[in-house]
Amino acid sequence: MSRATETSIFTEMTELAHRTGAVNLGQGVPELDSPPALLADVSAAVLAGRNQYPPAFGFPALRAAVAAHQREHYGLDYAPDGEVLVTTGATEALASAFLALTGPGDDIVTFDPCYDAYPAGARLSGARLVTVPLAADGDGFALDADALRAAVTGARRPRLLVLNSPHNPTGKLFTPEELATVADVCRAHDLTVVTDEVYEHLVYDGGRHVPIATLPGMRERTLVISSAGKTFNVTGWKVGWICGPARLVAAVASVKQWLTYASGTPYQEGIARALGSVREWSAGLRATLTANRDLLGAGLAEAGLRPYRADAGYFLQADIRPWGFTDGLRFCRELPERAGVVAIPTSAFQQGADAAPWLVRFSFCKRPESIRAAVERLAAVPAGTGGPAGITGRTAPPPR
Repeated sequence: MSRATETSIFTEMTELAHRTGAVNLGQGVPELDSPPALLADVSAAVLAGRNQYPPAFGFPALRAAVAAHQREHYGLDYAPDGEVLVTTGATEALASAFLALTGPGDDIVTFDPCYDAYPAGARLSGARLVTVPLAADGDGFALDADALRAAVTGARRPRLLVLNSPHNPTGKLFTPEELATVADVCRAHDLTVVTDEVYEHLVYDGGRHVPIATLPGMRERTLVISSAGKTFNVTGWKVGWICGPARLVAAVASVKQWLTYASGTPYQEGIARALGSVREWSAGLRATLTANRDLLGAGLAEAGLRPYRADAGYFLQADIRPWGFTDGLRFCRELPERAGVVAIPTSAFQQGADAAPWLVRFSFCKRPESIRAAVERLAAVPAGTGGPAGITGRTAPPPR
């Protein structure tokens, strides 16, 4: 069976959740509400008949709103005409950038583990993905600057560096020092940077997302990608955008026109208005997600697993070795029956030889009652079955 026709781990785990009735903390599909005004605006656009193709570059109102958003939040100036392109989600923006800017014999550098669209996009373009491991550092993950320099220096023909910050699946927010290191390497090797910033508004504990395009000498070599899906809990709408120098955006648009051409007419109109109030909306969403993250992290620790810090995004990483497991795939396949909870093995995102197979990803973009149910189920795993009672010696509570 080819890699293109294999059943993905996300499909497998979702099917396990349905079959077992497990709480699904696997795929990052939000269970949280969306802004009522946004939903009303989109509904009105649909009922008014605005359901045909939008302009190929996206509705002017949305392109203007994206440009205003970048200027207000980050001080980045982009021309709505020529430097902003609306895409069918961030995934299409990534694929279009890979196809437009790389080909056979080229190398794309990124950080490992990584979102699974990156290796897929590299395969589509014929390029090779070169990964730099993010090493577990205390309770989080850190960039190894020497490993980054070695990867770029040793690459055959490096063309792109893909930076995902805030990072999926680790929940890492790259520090200012790490961003400066990445920028230095890109300038020294004349690399174009593609940034995946879809979690830009979901940064916790007073942290701040800093786009690498704001660093000296980086705007002119950086394509900035984001979307409405994570920010407004509308992942199914698939409306994203890409900002950057006109020459790079034009190259991406030349590919994108043959993928979807354009999509999401009524959604684009609503999102254009919603972006103006994203600061107020995202503050409430961050508060909910912070509480969920803390509840899940405390529950994983109480259950005997070792959670890592999540500075941003939807996900917590956990070390499963305290339960006697070293294989995350086996752990996730058994967890629905053992505990009634579904997670995703981090190995699904790992590309390099330095992979940590004992890491598992849990999602917290769920209703608080789903998180509480998962925590209770994990705590109730009986002694002697790899659960907490077998580790700590305490008596496990009865299943609920």
